[in-house]
Amino acid sequence: MDCMQEDLLSGSPYDDHRPEPVGADAVLAGLDPEQRAVATALHGPVCVLAGAGTGKTRAITHRIAYGVRSGVYQPQQVLAVTFTARAAGEMRGRLRELGAEGVQARTFHSAALRQLQYFWPRAVGGEVPRLLERKVQLVAEAAGRCGLRVQRTELRDLTGEIEWAKVTQIVPDDYAAAVVKAGREAPRDPAEIARVYATYEQTKRDRAVIDFEDVLLLTAAILEERPEIADRVRAQYRHFTVDEYQDVSPLQQRLLDQWTGPGASLCVVGDASQTIYSFTGATPDYLLNFRTRHPEATVVKLVRDYRSTPQVVHLANGLLAQARGQAAQHRLELVSQREAGPEPVYVEYADEPTEAESTAHRIRDLLALPAERGGCRASEIAVLFRTNGMSEVYEQALADLGISYQLKGAERFFERPEVREAGVLLKGAARAGADPLTADAPDLSSQVRAVLATRGFTATPPGGSGAVRERWESLAALVRLAEEFEAARRQAGESADLSAYVAELDARAAAQHAPAVEGVTLASLHAAKGLEWDAVFLVGLTEGTMPIIYAKTDEQVEEERRLLYVGVTRARRNLSLSWSLSRSPGGRASRKPTRFLDGLRPGSGAPGSRSGARGGRGGVEFGAERPAARKARGPVKCRVCDRTLTEAVERKLRRCESCPSSMDEALFERLREWRAGQAKKQGAPAYVVFTDATLMAIAEDVPASERELAVISGVGAMKLDKYGAAVLSLCAGEEPAADPDEAAQDAGQDASDEPA
Repeated sequence: MDCMQEDLLSGSPYDDHRPEPVGADAVLAGLDPEQRAVATALHGPVCVLAGAGTGKTRAITHRIAYGVRSGVYQPQQVLAVTFTARAAGEMRGRLRELGAEGVQARTFHSAALRQLQYFWPRAVGGEVPRLLERKVQLVAEAAGRCGLRVQRTELRDLTGEIEWAKVTQIVPDDYAAAVVKAGREAPRDPAEIARVYATYEQTKRDRAVIDFEDVLLLTAAILEERPEIADRVRAQYRHFTVDEYQDVSPLQQRLLDQWTGPGASLCVVGDASQTIYSFTGATPDYLLNFRTRHPEATVVKLVRDYRSTPQVVHLANGLLAQARGQAAQHRLELVSQREAGPEPVYVEYADEPTEAESTAHRIRDLLALPAERGGCRASEIAVLFRTNGMSEVYEQALADLGISYQLKGAERFFERPEVREAGVLLKGAARAGADPLTADAPDLSSQVRAVLATRGFTATPPGGSGAVRERWESLAALVRLAEEFEAARRQAGESADLSAYVAELDARAAAQHAPAVEGVTLASLHAAKGLEWDAVFLVGLTEGTMPIIYAKTDEQVEEERRLLYVGVTRARRNLSLSWSLSRSPGGRASRKPTRFLDGLRPGSGAPGSRSGARGGRGGVEFGAERPAARKARGPVKCRVCDRTLTEAVERKLRRCESCPSSMDEALFERLREWRAGQAKKQGAPAYVVFTDATLMAIAEDVPASERELAVISGVGAMKLDKYGAAVLSLCAGEEPAADPDEAAQDAGQDASDEPA
């Protein structure tokens, strides 16, 4: 492979050594049946539909590790792709713990950039254009060259429009028409935006710079136009995993198609109900249509929720039960695996300041409670809102009570000025050795405090909110990290000094692995995606804010519903939902709580009409090349004496009537009793559910899976879907779970029978 013997992404030497398969099965320990199905489905295509809190990262990292440790995968031939550096770093850490070193876990942009840098000299020639990390300034310049005066907030929207156009592969000349076709509300005249877009692209070419979207475009173009380069990439990587597949854009899918080629093994993971980035060009279509593009795919559904209590999960399921559209038809009905917790709390306030102040007091109460009585640490509490502009009133309310907080989705931790400055000071102190600042400090954390004290760090936080408080929180996080680092090194029997700590900071900065700030998290619902807390306060839930006022189309409103669903499913135990009737004290109480809670919160009437879609159950569906065996069209032989059977009943039983039966009599009676109940509910004859012959065949075979049940004559696809889970439960000696729709109907009937 000559110079391709260096890994395209990491630069690490290519090692042909296969890990010993010893202990591979240990990787499967502790996985639930569906997670285990993911982990053992080593040959793609595989599609994992994973609901919130169902352990999708656990499932896919164990899949990769099982493949590596069993010798099926060479680690250097595996590429796991996700959307954020934080998620990629978490995946790399888990893979290392599972003994799968050498596997690459990258973002789309990181993976593409390394390939672009490697192949550019031979594919194009010369130096790779400089990467433009922030395009806002260049967009502002392009707008100015077009004679447009653009406000700062408009500039951000303009930049977003250019990014949307590029990831959906729309050139400037086609932008105006594409906006109309997509039903998209442009921030200003589409013709003006198209001119700015064209000027921006020309300015980049003039200055020999590229942006992040160009990284994907150029890499895909090189692979498309140079088959020999594409072949080398495909020879390097044979196994792909794509996380958060519901958020993939047309441009990312184009690149992925070039990476995988015709022979690669592909596993995708996602949840259409968590599609909340359509405005950036993301689309769940590739996830929802995966089985269409790959008929042979294995589909595994993860629905066991390990994050949230049954009370939180019930509300989450209720939100999606009223959803509409294609994504709603593929919704997953979550099943909580946790013990019961408190019911969600719904609170209505007179105005926004009262809502913020009351929320802050409730947080203070949670902080004061011991853990055994439901108390939480500040870092395990979040206040989530629809727009970033709503944060200020909550910042002030928390600061007034002396409660620390952190803003999520703001500037990256290691890019904050105070953190960069602190890093320089700590490196200087480490190099100096006998630094007067640290001479009297007995341990590492004391040394870090001494260095940071020169930049205003104190043991107690400053009063108020704003930039001063944020700066202190950043420095306090560095001190806490020093304490944790020192404790971990001591436990491992190693010393902890400033040099080692500085090296740890550098490693974390490279991986964007920020230390936890011990404060309440304030974040937008979009920024909260992928995170979780013990207690979550969803605030400002009024019409016009949730859904946002500019959500006009049905699909835009449904995305807002999914956004609220994401917020709800961030909570492990405590969940509060609140709204205020007016903006200011004394204002007119004209606001209404969000329509999404109609029928779910107390006193809001009956729930809205359902989409008609049933919640997806967990399980495995095999693709076209691994179908469940169906009824044989040719001769059927007796399983006992091997005689060819001709009678319908004998063919169904797969034995002569005179041959001995192996039927489980008790199971047969349970099946008949269950069938009678089903027939009564439907008001239909019993044979409409299953005939006696089919029940006898089931009681003789005692199937343990859907594939085994599907073999039995009389169990068609519709009956397998409708009754399969219940029949398999009976075969396993368990009581079948109540159908959700029937249970709800029965509950309504019971209620109507109650005396007034």
